[in-house]
Amino acid sequence: MLLSAIINEFKDRFFRRYNKNLLPGHIKALDSMARCRQEHGPHMLAQCSDQHCGKQSYIPHSCGHRNCPHCQQHESQQWIENQISKCLPCQYSLITFTIPEQLRDLAWRNQSTIYSLMFSTVQELLKSFTKNDKKLGGAPGFTAILHTHSRTLDYHPHIHVVMAGASINLKQSLWKVKSPGYLFSHKALAKVFRAKLLQTMVNNNLPVPSDCPKQWVVDCKEAGNGEKALIYLGRYLYRGVIREQDILQCRDGMVTFRYRHAKSGEDRTRTVKGEYFIYLLMLHVLPRGFRRARSYGFLHSCSKKLINLLKLILRFNPLRGLAGKLKQRPPITCPVCGAAMAIIATMIPRPPAYPDRFHR
Repeated sequence: MLLSAIINEFKDRFFRRYNKNLLPGHIKALDSMARCRQEHGPHMLAQCSDQHCGKQSYIPHSCGHRNCPHCQQHESQQWIENQISKCLPCQYSLITFTIPEQLRDLAWRNQSTIYSLMFSTVQELLKSFTKNDKKLGGAPGFTAILHTHSRTLDYHPHIHVVMAGASINLKQSLWKVKSPGYLFSHKALAKVFRAKLLQTMVNNNLPVPSDCPKQWVVDCKEAGNGEKALIYLGRYLYRGVIREQDILQCRDGMVTFRYRHAKSGEDRTRTVKGEYFIYLLMLHVLPRGFRRARSYGFLHSCSKKLINLLKLILRFNPLRGLAGKLKQRPPITCPVCGAAMAIIATMIPRPPAYPDRFHR
């Protein structure tokens, strides 16, 4: 089921029902995804690479919005490859920092502020834990990614961190690796995360609910060499919060979609009104210009020379064996001869009606 078709069918009801809750970014996201790869929108012109064929075909443009499930597959693959290229020979951990339900309404009304405070708190906390750890005692390296959705598409802001179980001390030129099996205590992480985040909220004049729980949830588990965790998170980074193949049905004003249950691992379905389904999608459109993924410490983008030096000294190539694990962008094939086609022009206004269809 095409997401653009659902948006076009229910957008009028959505605007009538949720107009007071909308921001300019939501309206732009809806407009972009409604036009994505539609024949009435702009097109690209592709030409067959076979000189004896030379067939040309018009292809509707993708919208390029970062919340559209159609778009940015190439950017996702680039991000995954870039992150894996910085992996080092050590045990990695996947840490998840979650704020409780009582803070979600406050987070929704102050998205840029709360999300930024979550990032800064996680950064400060992990740097402090690594520096004070007896076996590490140096600067860490980790990548943090903000997710705002649960598997059922409800609003559930949390941060995933892929962290190397190692540290570097530039003053002493020491590279230290922690033994696999244990990085930090999840209870200690949760306790400090709660204290630091609530304090920063108070410092920013944000009202802390009186019923805020004393026990928060932070999960910390092994992630092997970090490759699978980065691939998993990277595929969710640029495709929006749902795949179109998981939208199963749109009938009688209701939309049914599929999701995987966290505990049982089985596929389940959820059926909601069409306008509420669009509302669920808009809950996860981030403020304009806000970066969902950030790297810190020796994995920061400014530490490329340091990473390359470490890989040289440790004689480690993280990209070895990566081929075949990432999905490649499907080629555009000629509808006449089946050869690959190349894009020769973009952003063409709606062309005349054409009988030929394109194939990917």
